[in-house]
Amino acid sequence: MRMQLRRTRREGTQVSLQEPLEGENSMLTLADVLPDEPAMEDGCERRDLAARLRALLRQLPERERQIVSSRYGLDGGAPLTQHELAARLGISRSYVSRLEKHALEMLRRLWGQRM
Repeated sequence: MRMQLRRTRREGTQVSLQEPLEGENSMLTLADVLPDEPAMEDGCERRDLAARLRALLRQLPERERQIVSSRYGLDGGAPLTQHELAARLGISRSYVSRLEKHALEMLRRLWGQRM
């Protein structure tokens, strides 16, 4: 599909959503493989919300940002338990809990300010 789109872009021709993708006998069209509009809107909205959350996370103190990111897997890794995070940071589980609670309260407040 990408090759077809690149070829079309180079040639300057227009693409129809109903043209077969892989030769004349193909039953698969571009319209068949593109996500529908509601799905595209949901994806865009999710990306916008994720970008907003990342921006708000940057406003947290470093340790609290690290705790929230690690607890919820926002750093690309698997989410960690409070016990795992406490061991990694060399602090008590109850302190992790307090810092997490404080960070989440800050995020809620910041989120509400920008709505």
